[in-house]
Amino acid sequence: MTEQLASSAGPRRVLWPCVDQRIVIIGCGGSGKTHLANQLAALHGLALTHLDAVYYDANWSPLPAEEFHAIQQRLVTGPRWLIEGNYAGSLPIRLAAADTVIFLDLPAVTCIAGVLQRRWRYRGGQHRDGVYDRITWAFLRYIWGYRAKMRPRVRELIAEHGDHVELITFTSRRQATRYLDRLRAQARITS
Repeated sequence: MTEQLASSAGPRRVLWPCVDQRIVIIGCGGSGKTHLANQLAALHGLALTHLDAVYYDANWSPLPAEEFHAIQQRLVTGPRWLIEGNYAGSLPIRLAAADTVIFLDLPAVTCIAGVLQRRWRYRGGQHRDGVYDRITWAFLRYIWGYRAKMRPRVRELIAEHGDHVELITFTSRRQATRYLDRLRAQARITS
């Protein structure tokens, strides 16, 4: 696994920007996964799947785990794709087939601000990219504890099932924006 970390001063290893064929984007709720996925998929013509749109129906009822896993097994057989969403229970499916993982490891305050901005923008409910804009105390506690509880689990899953992937970790929205800007500039040069 090659990891590219970004800091406020820029990348620690100048290995990115990269564009691969099978990309997984993960991170805490409100971190900007959906926005980044939409931008990358549009920029590079990748088939995009928002896992929230797959996992939940219009009434916000979840699929049975076996069905959710089977759908992901089918999705990852394609040659070019981008899948956005957490779901640690099925992350190994995506990691095994991915060549790049982008981990949005943002502070809780930033993620909570992202959730509140999304609520303001969409006024609640489920919108077309699958995100269900519902704020509960349990969801806010999940966000607040993500780095302490979920980040170690996600890192463990990446180490166990994704030792072949290029791992790109962003710890701020600014880093993700710079990454997109560099990819856009690269696309203009090569086109």
